[in-house]
Amino acid sequence: MRVSFLRIVLLSALAAAASACGQQSDAARAQAPPPPPEVLVAVAERGDALITHEASGRVVAYRTAEVRARVEGILEERLYREGGEVEAGQVLFRIDRRTLEAEVAAAKAALAKARANAEIALQTAQRYRQLIGDQAISKQELDQAEAQAKQAQAEVLAAEAALERATIDLGHATVRAPISGRITRAFVTEGALVGRGEATHLATIEQLDPIYVDFTQSGSELLRLRRAMLTGTMRSASRPIELLLEDGSRYAHPGELLFAEQTVDRATGTVTLRAEFPNPDRLLLPGMFATVRFSIAALDDAVRVPQRAVQATPQGQFVYVIDADNEVVRQPVTTGGFSGPDWIITEGLQGGERVVIEGLQKIRPGMVVKPTLAQAPAAGRARAAAGGRG
Repeated sequence: MRVSFLRIVLLSALAAAASACGQQSDAARAQAPPPPPEVLVAVAERGDALITHEASGRVVAYRTAEVRARVEGILEERLYREGGEVEAGQVLFRIDRRTLEAEVAAAKAALAKARANAEIALQTAQRYRQLIGDQAISKQELDQAEAQAKQAQAEVLAAEAALERATIDLGHATVRAPISGRITRAFVTEGALVGRGEATHLATIEQLDPIYVDFTQSGSELLRLRRAMLTGTMRSASRPIELLLEDGSRYAHPGELLFAEQTVDRATGTVTLRAEFPNPDRLLLPGMFATVRFSIAALDDAVRVPQRAVQATPQGQFVYVIDADNEVVRQPVTTGGFSGPDWIITEGLQGGERVVIEGLQKIRPGMVVKPTLAQAPAAGRARAAAGGRG
């Protein structure tokens, strides 16, 4: 019994010691500092960079033609599918031809009469020339005969012109598409009287492939860029223009800058530019809004960081830099525009610094962090930098 009692006492002591050790271990773990937060960083790159601009634009048809009735008559037929594609020269409408055909017949009869009168007047003038030698007629009578022959010939020309005009009007009774493109609904129905006193608007055709996008740029910004290129601070460069659709997606086909207006709009202080885009799928429609991303200048030896690395406050812009000891440093910067997905940094960074792009909400200056280098789209940035030359 005594041995059992001693064994029980010994086991109780061991259990108490183990419990005390466990409590001390838990307290030690509670007092240990938390692990440094993990952040995603990118390296500030230095090299040539295209200066990228974004502007709101509106889609405009490549060509627009209003289909109108050019002669008066009753609209008999519509021969196209509303909202469909039509080809240049395709018959769209037919107007009652009977009145126009009668006018052509009358013009032909008038021409035949004028030619007969001209033939008689010419023969009379020829006979008078023979008689004047025999002094059978006076010089005045000959002059009158020759004048009547010329007048008759002029009447022939007028009758020919009237016949041509009547023939043209008859041709206009068949209304054809002036251009290829997508056509609207018909604005008038069969049985309507068209062309009386005005060229009645029947439909509109818009050519959609290719298609234009008009956008504007600040006149002051354009002046700054041109001055920088003149002084050598920047150089002229251009790349295919990108288009971002209203839903934020990127349009598959790159565009080409066609021209910039030579005047600044007095009301808005902007210059209008036009780009041309392929539109084989008719995805772009006139009137749509889109964002145009374009480049017309490049900067040599520029420092770039991802846009999400730059923070803005009322006091200015800054980035969080991770130093050699993995400590967070708040670094003020000055930006000089975009280069694709990056900010161009004109002051504050030299290139090669590690800047935080994710985890910004959980860090503060002086904190030690665990940085992870992001897999930057190096190929895309290299293309952007290389594309700046040219």
